[in-house]
Amino acid sequence: MGMLRPSHAHSAFSATVVLMASTFLSRIIGLVRVKYIVWLFGSGVEADALNGAFVLPDMISYFLVGGAASITFVTILTRYRDSGREAEGDRSLSVILTTMYLVLGGAIVLAELVAPWYIRWWFPGFNTAKAALCVKLTRILLPAQLFFFAGGVFGAVLLVRKQFNVQAVTPLIYNMGTIVGGVLLARRIGVSALAIGTVAGAFFGPFLLNAVFARRAGTRYKPILDWRDEGLREWVRLSLPLIVGVSLVTADGWIIAHFASKIGGAVSLFNYAKQLFTAPMAVLAQAAGAASMPFFASLWMQEKRFEFSMVVADSVSRVACMGLLAASAMAALGVPLVDLLFIGGHFSATDARECAAYFAVFSVSMFLWSAQAIYARAFYAAGNTFAPMAAGTVITLISLPIYSAFYRWYGTMGLAAASDIGIALQTVAVAVLLHKRRMVSLASLDYAELGRCLLAGIASGAAVWMVVSWLGDVVVHAWGAHLPAESRWTDLGVLSGGTALWLAVAAWVLVKSGSALPRVARKRLGLG
Repeated sequence: MGMLRPSHAHSAFSATVVLMASTFLSRIIGLVRVKYIVWLFGSGVEADALNGAFVLPDMISYFLVGGAASITFVTILTRYRDSGREAEGDRSLSVILTTMYLVLGGAIVLAELVAPWYIRWWFPGFNTAKAALCVKLTRILLPAQLFFFAGGVFGAVLLVRKQFNVQAVTPLIYNMGTIVGGVLLARRIGVSALAIGTVAGAFFGPFLLNAVFARRAGTRYKPILDWRDEGLREWVRLSLPLIVGVSLVTADGWIIAHFASKIGGAVSLFNYAKQLFTAPMAVLAQAAGAASMPFFASLWMQEKRFEFSMVVADSVSRVACMGLLAASAMAALGVPLVDLLFIGGHFSATDARECAAYFAVFSVSMFLWSAQAIYARAFYAAGNTFAPMAAGTVITLISLPIYSAFYRWYGTMGLAAASDIGIALQTVAVAVLLHKRRMVSLASLDYAELGRCLLAGIASGAAVWMVVSWLGDVVVHAWGAHLPAESRWTDLGVLSGGTALWLAVAAWVLVKSGSALPRVARKRLGLG
């Protein structure tokens, strides 16, 4: 139980376990949040407007902060802490926060004014009513970016101290905010209630909780402006590449929304498929990456280059192996999973089939999303943000014509395929850069284990897909297009049986091929 104390200092393994468990719970709540939106609005005008409203706030945050609040702060504060200059680190924190309050606050005010023009430009397929609603929701959501930035800074204070428990709780509160806002206000003010709840969740979760426990850890914020502060200059140096550049990891959703806006409901269906896809991806990649970042930074600061290289390669191999296995199950079980989670209210069986198809295509790239998250953090831990962002910007520019061409050739399904191609280019580019700079060798990856997991994934996924397809034909033949409520139990049974079959086949192939994963899993679970 001591591990659950907010001030508990974790090891790399315990931090990964805590954050994976938290991320899993957060994504479960996130799926409940999506289910709530789906039930209320399906893939209609309100749903498209709400999903589109998140794009401009995300862009403002990305291009002015670059996701740098926690990433670069971990590197800076680690250096201050390791050199015994924590007081200077606290002062730099105050300077940076004060400066960015002014910069980000000014940008939000400007964005509030230009929102109508932006929505018409980025979502050319939105009609007048949908665009007007999207503008209204965008203006409600914009201030939340201040809370995310400040919360990221205070959260970095805790990460440097290896305290991960608060980070484990904040996303749970954030996701609950949208649901609570809808329950309390949706009948009176409609879809705006979800936007208001989202902002409240950002305040009470990512911002307030991190601020309270950072203060308990000894951090004291004071409004200070000092353009010559060493920490501010270091933060700008590290953050500028993240701010100026653009990574396909973030831009992928924006690009898809731009093209999908031309088809009614497609923005929402893509968003739902992405939300479902990112649930396991976040558990694998984001949780492992966030837990590993402080340990990568410590090894680099101590100039333990060999240990740094091996730890990063080992982390990439692990998450990529799990990504390959997870992708096979997700693609094979996508249809019953989407049916079970989303059908109901204003979300039809037709919507579910389209959403499941997008989800299956996205799932193919699970191992790539997982690997690039670790590779990118290796660069950040070494204090190098320019190289990955330069590569990301080039890859994004190269990918734009791919999205456009695939959309013209294959319609909306082409956008999902283009997303997979883009993230493959991104992952390879970052991996090669690390190899060329002699930071993490490509030869250090466990290719044998990756091959075993790929074989197990193909075998188990194919077996489950054939069984699920056969059962689907039986259900459609029995009930036709209008499935009764009892079919939910059928979906649940198919999911349960399919998962059991997938586990059995995957485990058998892994054992027969000599994989270490089953043995490690049994050991971690205390089964021998």
